[in-house]
Amino acid sequence: MSEFARPVPVWFRIVAILLVLWGAMGVFACVQQFRLGAEAMGQTSAYDRALYASLPAWYNWVYALAVGSGLLGALALLFRRAVARPLFVISLVAIVVQFGYLFAATDIIATKGIWVTYFPLFIFAVALIEVRLAGVAIRNRWAR
Repeated sequence: MSEFARPVPVWFRIVAILLVLWGAMGVFACVQQFRLGAEAMGQTSAYDRALYASLPAWYNWVYALAVGSGLLGALALLFRRAVARPLFVISLVAIVVQFGYLFAATDIIATKGIWVTYFPLFIFAVALIEVRLAGVAIRNRWAR
């Protein structure tokens, strides 16, 4: 008998691969931000450069934790490991801390408008889906 009691549906593998790609893009964006600062976002305004410069030192490390644990969670999910769920939970908490600070402690929404929250909300939604999918995989014995 194989290590896993149930075969994995094709859709599960496809979603896991897409999540690995999503995680890799997040890690790439984080590395670029570490290397280039505010300039990683393309053409930046004086406001963007000042905002980035005013972020606390821990902010980038929370960003790295969010994308790093998200990528590791996606890889664990692809390889059918239950450790994906706690990794995704760590990523979700880091996302909440990162964007919670950005929106609560800075004037970015007042300066740029509510639209700046749309992509972070999408990131948050993907993280919720990741946690849920890992739970489904564990319940269905697709991951151990």
